[in-house]
Amino acid sequence: MDERSASIPLGVVIRRQPGVTRWAKWVWRAVAVLPGAASADWQELRREGEAVEYHAATLPLTVYRSETEAYRIVLAAESPSVFVVLHPSEEASPDRPYVVHSVTVSAHEAQQALDSGEELVEPVPMPPPLYAWLADFVDRHHADETFMKRKRGPAVEMQSEDGKGDARIRQAADVYRSPASRRKGELH
Repeated sequence: MDERSASIPLGVVIRRQPGVTRWAKWVWRAVAVLPGAASADWQELRREGEAVEYHAATLPLTVYRSETEAYRIVLAAESPSVFVVLHPSEEASPDRPYVVHSVTVSAHEAQQALDSGEELVEPVPMPPPLYAWLADFVDRHHADETFMKRKRGPAVEMQSEDGKGDARIRQAADVYRSPASRRKGELH
């Protein structure tokens, strides 16, 4: 384990079940993660009628000490999650429509993947051993950043007030008044 980061292999379980509309024959969802799993390539785990669960892939979950604030957000959530990022497959096979792109426990990284609009981001419940591993990493490496109020430089008086207000208004008292608010018939 490097001092700046830690990594653990994480297996991703994808569930395929029948769709509820005529436009989607199947619904694909990430439903679980397996800490310390061996490598796999869409290995069938179990079948219940038409629903099938696959061990789709095993990817490294890497955490960095510089991102402990994002991990604390996930750990403090009501139901801590691992985020599985699925990318549409280039081959577009009906048996494997997605590729497991990445796994993360960073709330910020998951939000960036959601914002791209290209990936499907699935929150999966975090298993207790993974929660303990992440909490230990955060406890060892998190340091609160102290708030530093920005100090302003000395005030510099403006030499002129060019561009202030409306150039069509000549009186200093009327600088912020719009020309439409003036009474009709009063022209300068």
